[in-house]
Formats: sequence, structure tokens, C-alpha cells
Amino acid sequence: MSTAALTRPGVLADLLPAATASRARVRDAALVLGGAALTGIAAQIAVPVPGSPVPVTGQTFAALLVGASLGAGRGLLSLALYALAGIAGMPWFAGGASGAGGASGAGGATFGYIVGMLLAATAVGALARRGGDRGVLRTAATMAAGTALIYAVGVPYLALSTGMSLGQAAAVGMVPFLIGDALKAALAMGALPTAWKLAGRRG
Repeated sequence: MSTAALTRPGVLADLLPAATASRARVRDAALVLGGAALTGIAAQIAVPVPGSPVPVTGQTFAALLVGASLGAGRGLLSLALYALAGIAGMPWFAGGASGAGGASGAGGATFGYIVGMLLAATAVGALARRGGDRGVLRTAATMAAGTALIYAVGVPYLALSTGMSLGQAAAVGMVPFLIGDALKAALAMGALPTAWKLAGRRG
């Protein structure tokens, strides 16, 4: 195995220079804040879905990109910061919601998706560190795994919080979003491998 292979960064964020340990901590803190802010901004792209308490938003895509770009640890911290700040009153849940009440707040019908995003960012980050964002098919599989985690938490949470059956919750909280999820995955399939190719040319 070559020295270059041993030192190759695991995720895109590792390409950012940090000459000392203290600078690395500052860099990581800025990345975590940036990841949380990106997710909050993307959440403001919210389109209601008739018959569903769950809107179409950009936050799921942002959460997956944050995980893939920052890695598991920083991705987890970014989404945890996003969730905690939103509960504390930062109006950056879907459509500008915040706090512990409402559909998006802790205990609300759609808060399970936010918990799922936290887990998904962590899992996607771990997969990306193992090369899960380096090629088109690998990126598709990585995004699919992250999306599945979001639904694995969000749909049962929706069912429990609304009294729906699991099938009903899946019908209103997952099925209407599958085409959009495929489009988001297609965007990631183009963006992430391309970013690695550009980084390789500059390296």
C-alpha cells in the first residue's frame, strides 16, 4: 500500500488544512456550526403535501450532505446542534418552526424525522469515510442507506404521535416523498464524486 493511500483524507472536510491541533479544533467547530446552519437554511424550503403532516423540505438532503462531507462525528454534532438549537427556540425547523411544541418540535408529529436525520448523518459519514461517496453507485447506495434510516425513525414516530397505523403513517409520511428522494440522490451522485475528482486534480 502506498504512502498516498495511507494519508488520503477520508471525507471532504479532511481536505481543509489545519496545521496544529488547536487549529483543527477551530476548523471542526466551524464545520459543525456550518453544517447545522446549512440544515436550518435548507429546512426553510418547505412545501406542504396535501393530506400529510410532513412537508417536502430541503433539510433531509442537507443532513445527508453534511454527514457525507463532514464525517460521522462532525455530522452527528452538526445535526445534534441543529435539533437542540431548534428546540431551544431557533426558528429553523421546517417552515421556520421552533421550540418543543408544534408538528416539528420535540414530541411533535414530524420530530422523528429530525432524530432520523441525526442518525443518518452519522451513518452516511461513516460510509463516506470508507469511500461511500467516491463513485456514482457507491454514493447512491450511501444516500439510500441514510434515507432509509430517516424513514425508519420518522415513520414509526409519526404513527405513535398521531395514532395512525404504521401503514397509514408510511402512506402519508414516506410514499409521497420517494420520487423527491430519488432526485436528491441523483444530485448527490453527481456532486460528491465530482467534488472528489476536483480535489484529486488540485492535490
